[in-house]
Amino acid sequence: MTTNPTHLDALRAELKNRGLAGFIIPLTDEHMSEYVGDYAQRLAWATGFTGSAGNGVVMADSAAVFVDGRYTIQVAAEVDGDHVERHHFQEYPLLKWVKDHVKAGDKVGYDPELATRAWVKNTEIELNQVGAELVSVNKNPIDSVWHDRPSASLAPLKVQSDQYAGVSPTDKASQIAAILQKKGADAAVIAMLDSVAWAFNIRAKDVANTPVPHAFAIMKADETAQLFVDPEKVTDAVREHLGNRVEILPRTAFYKTLAAMKGKKVLVDPVTNNAKILSTLQKNGAILIDGQDPCIMPKACKNDVELNGTRNAHIRDGAAIVEFLAWLSVEAPKGQLTEISAADKLWSIRSKRELLQDTSFDTISGAGSNGAICHYRVDAESNRAINVGELYLVDSGGQYFDGTTDITRTIAVGEVGKEEKDRFTRVLKGHIALATARFPVGTAGAALDTIARKPLWDVGLDYDHGTGHGVGSYLAVHEGPQRIAKGSSDVPLKPGMILSNEPGYYKAEAYGIRIENLVIVRKEAGEFERDMLSFETITLAPIDQNLIDIDLLNTQERDWLNAYHARVRETLMPLVTTEIQPWLVKATQAL
Repeated sequence: MTTNPTHLDALRAELKNRGLAGFIIPLTDEHMSEYVGDYAQRLAWATGFTGSAGNGVVMADSAAVFVDGRYTIQVAAEVDGDHVERHHFQEYPLLKWVKDHVKAGDKVGYDPELATRAWVKNTEIELNQVGAELVSVNKNPIDSVWHDRPSASLAPLKVQSDQYAGVSPTDKASQIAAILQKKGADAAVIAMLDSVAWAFNIRAKDVANTPVPHAFAIMKADETAQLFVDPEKVTDAVREHLGNRVEILPRTAFYKTLAAMKGKKVLVDPVTNNAKILSTLQKNGAILIDGQDPCIMPKACKNDVELNGTRNAHIRDGAAIVEFLAWLSVEAPKGQLTEISAADKLWSIRSKRELLQDTSFDTISGAGSNGAICHYRVDAESNRAINVGELYLVDSGGQYFDGTTDITRTIAVGEVGKEEKDRFTRVLKGHIALATARFPVGTAGAALDTIARKPLWDVGLDYDHGTGHGVGSYLAVHEGPQRIAKGSSDVPLKPGMILSNEPGYYKAEAYGIRIENLVIVRKEAGEFERDMLSFETITLAPIDQNLIDIDLLNTQERDWLNAYHARVRETLMPLVTTEIQPWLVKATQAL
């Protein structure tokens, strides 16, 4: 998608009719989601930017979009600078831009279903400083002029069997009820899509690549619940699965139900519940108790069934990656492959794996300079040949009934330069440092981030994305609250959490490098003065040894890589064909 000036003209006419000087457009939905359904892609409609993180604003005679370092290249390609300014959100923040472009008396609109209470309060303060006013809208003005706006998905709900979930929804209701009782709450509003999916052991295809249902829920301290979902999505099997303790109501009844909770003590998560949820409860006499969504931590700390399932999913997924890499080693040097043809081949191989349901995100298939775009999404216009003498970066994953995978490998197609090998080896050193880290209980991800960056920092290099994100169990490939990043939350890492380990390096207009495995946080065995944790690497696939400068690795790093490759070879050899086995042996040979 690229900027369409007629969209901006239509939106500006609507804003003028409403007496608004401007309108702020976040990239989210009413569930505060990172990945949203097509119906909620308002930022893309207005500006042309299709990345998964960013926000924008449209004024009467100007507009701007704001992204982080992952999307600076993409936003330049998609957004026409003659119509929409492009900014890094740290270098020129949205609110500073708005304050620079409004005058006293101006009213700037926002959609309360797409904002948090904290954002609203902060923005009100900022705009008041220049005499402008933040105004809540009852209907999003983009929806009024987006005439071919897609409808929300009506895909049927599916039951996630206890065989894969490990804990029944009845037991989860008891677990949540205990949390509510401890906090003195009668109920909690659950708005995050993956929390709803987890709590009721249901899945759907309402968001691309993420098997979540388009639904809200209210969970109660008496272990009952209300699920707000389009009735057309609910099958008899789902009704039987949920049982009598769950009242199924139309999605349209959600805010009406909140308005009827006068006098009830309601746990609300100010981060994941939108501002309209909080204001509806507050205006109608509910007693708000601020607290984290009670599903978040139980969802993040996987049970043994989920952990064993994701290990098994990664074994099957690893066999698919090996088959793909072996194929790539033969076909890429011929010079006939493109980013799209490679991605299509990967999907054709992965799709044959048992229990696979979908990709876990759109495959990032980046050759040469396109690999430098962290969240690159190939299309017919950007599709590039995979050329000999260049790097090829492929970041992909699968949604299996028993687990969610996410793996990145960077491949040398033919011989590449010393610089590429140096950078790759430094990324590998950081990856190994994090994979082998031992840390005390109570450590948050931010404390570990520098471990992975140090080999790059030593020579004045860095990367503009987090080192690790949480991963769900047949749920969101990006799952909180756990993260490993510079500015990540202070949530301590706990046993059972799954995260990515993915340091990288990106040279604009040249190449990109990333090495990504998933890891499980586990208790560290041994006698220590303090209780310690470590990581178990669960992704299994060769790391390209043609890109390694062996002289940069120390003995411990070589030992780790050799042990990892031996494990990859031993585990996956029985799952690949005899034709591929020689390639696997060579790709995993000891340094």
